[in-house]
Amino acid sequence: MANHKSAEKRARQTKRRTTVNAARRSRVRGSIKSVEEAIKSGDKKAAQAALRAAQPEIQRGAGKRIVAPNAAARRVSRLAARIKAMA
Repeated sequence: MANHKSAEKRARQTKRRTTVNAARRSRVRGSIKSVEEAIKSGDKKAAQAALRAAQPEIQRGAGKRIVAPNAAARRVSRLAARIKAMA
């Protein structure tokens, strides 16, 4: 348990940031999953729309350091390539 005021404040901040980051991480993962499901369904238009909705979410996650910036760019690129390869 924290013994100083500053340590108590740090504990409060850490607790809040942990919950906020968990929500952000969940939002990023959910948006990626929606694109993957649209790709699996075979509907190119739906997949493109899902990617358009997911891309800002993924980039926002990179900006908040939820996902490493290069990893975010790589994921968007690979999803776009998979959509482009659809018949």
